Amino acid sequence: MAIDLAARGTEFHNFWSERHLASLTTIRPDGSPHVTPVGVTVDFASGVVRIISSAASRKVRNVIAAGENARVAVCQLDGRRWSTLEGVAVVRDDPTSVADGEARYAVRYRPPRPNITRVVIEIAVDRVLGNR
Repeated sequence: MAIDLAARGTEFHNFWSERHLASLTTIRPDGSPHVTPVGVTVDFASGVVRIISSAASRKVRNVIAAGENARVAVCQLDGRRWSTLEGVAVVRDDPTSVADGEARYAVRYRPPRPNITRVVIEIAVDRVLGNR
């Protein structure tokens, strides 16, 4: 069950709203970790993190291969400030979810380049670590 990230306060909200890249860790089918840089958006009220990606990317394939229990972690750092959000991920490929993910990405970063194979990884955050 996702947690309410809005209750984390202004510093946390600001940190996850500033323009930073993050790293996403997924688990490969062989059990080894796959870590990759990503742009990430946070829906503070619902506790959902979104990452846009190409459908054929390793991170997307790892989430799909893991099925219903695809545990992942996304970590962001800036000097001494850092935060990790963990949870269960799903891949969404419907046009509404993809458009929502792109719109959120455009607010935090910039409008994403066109990509007809784009999907959205949604993470229901159930654990928060860090000093923000």
